[in-house]
Amino acid sequence: MADAFENILGQPQVREYLRTIVKTGRVSQAYLFTGPAGSNKTLAAYALAQALICPKGPHGPRGGRCGDCDACDRVMRRRHPDVRYFAPEGANAYLVEQIRDIVADTALAPIQAKRKIYIIDRVDLLGTAAANAFLKTLEEPPDDVVLILLGRTRESVLPTIVSRCQVVPFRHIPAREAAGIVRQNTGASLETARIAIEACSGSITKAVEFLRAPDNERLQFRNKVLDVLASLRQADDWDILGYGADLVLSAKLPLDTVRQAQENELAQNEDFLAKSAIRQIEARNKRQITAKSTECMRQLTAIVRSWLRDVMATCAQVPELVINVDARSAIGEASQDTDEAKLTRAIEAVDRCDVAISYNVSPETCIDALLFEVREVLHGESISH
Repeated sequence: MADAFENILGQPQVREYLRTIVKTGRVSQAYLFTGPAGSNKTLAAYALAQALICPKGPHGPRGGRCGDCDACDRVMRRRHPDVRYFAPEGANAYLVEQIRDIVADTALAPIQAKRKIYIIDRVDLLGTAAANAFLKTLEEPPDDVVLILLGRTRESVLPTIVSRCQVVPFRHIPAREAAGIVRQNTGASLETARIAIEACSGSITKAVEFLRAPDNERLQFRNKVLDVLASLRQADDWDILGYGADLVLSAKLPLDTVRQAQENELAQNEDFLAKSAIRQIEARNKRQITAKSTECMRQLTAIVRSWLRDVMATCAQVPELVINVDARSAIGEASQDTDEAKLTRAIEAVDRCDVAISYNVSPETCIDALLFEVREVLHGESISH
C-alpha cells in the first residue's frame, strides 16, 4: 500500500529514513533537509507533515499509510491550517521580524490537529540576527511543534542552526534520471519532460504538476513565452509592452484556482472556527498567494532563461544541448544576430529580473524591462521608437 513518502521521487534513501522514523516513533522536533534545488526537499517535508498530522498515523492502524482522510487531503493540497510554510520575505534573506512572528506563532495551540508542522525554506538565507531570534525555539520547541528546515547545503547554513537539527541529506538527481522520473509519472516524452524540468527550475515535482495542468495550460503558456521571444526581432516598443502585459496575465492564471479553493475552504470552516483561527487561516492564505505568485513569475523567467541558454548552445555549436527542441528554427535565427558574450548579458538580465521580483517590484515592470533588454542584446536597436 502506498504511503505519504511514495512520491518523494529520486530519493530512495530519504524515503526509507522517513518511513522508519515514523514507524518507530523516533521523530525529532527539528530537521534540516539539505540538497540542491529540484531534489524534492519540499515534497518530502510535506510528506512527513502528512504522516505526522494524519489522525490514523503514525501510530494508527495504517501506520502513516492513509492519504485518503480529510487531514491528509488538506496537507497534500497544502491547505491544512496546522502545516505552515515560510520562505524569506526579504529580497535575499529572512527578516528578523519575520522570524519573530514565526517564533510567536509556535506558542499558539494547533487549530485542527494535535501538533503543528513548520516548513521553513531556504534557511541558508537566514542571517545571524534572524538566526539568533530563532535559536531558543529551535533548541526547545513546544511539545506540539515539529520544525522542518530546508537549505541548499549543510555548509551554507549557520553552524548554530545545523547543530540543533537532525540533518537529512538529499542527493543531486542527474538530468537524465530526472527526465525519466517525470516521464514515468506523466507519460510525457523525454523531450517534453526535459522541457518541463527546465521551465520549473529543475524541480521534478513541479515539472510533474506542470505537465498535469488541465488542458495543457502550462505547456500553452510556455509556448506563448517562446513565441514572444521569437518575435522580438520584429517587435517595436509598443509590441513589447503588449507582450509583457499578456505574459504576466497568463503566468498568473493558476492564482485564480488557488484563490477559489481558499475561499471555498474558508466558507466551509468559518461557522465552527474561532475568530483567531480564521485570522490564522487568512494569514496563511495570503502567504500562499504571495508564494504562488512568485512561483508563477519565476516559471516565466525560467522559460526565458532556458531559451537563451539554447541560443547560446547553438552559438557554441553544441546543438545537442538544446532543450527546447521544438523551437530550433527560432533559436537558430536568434543565434545569427548575437554571440556568447551578449547572451551571457541576457541571462544576467533574467537573474536581475528574478531579484527585482523578489523585491516586490511590479511584475509588469520587471518583464517589460527584461524583454527590452533581451531584444537589445539579441537584435540591437529596436525597429521603432
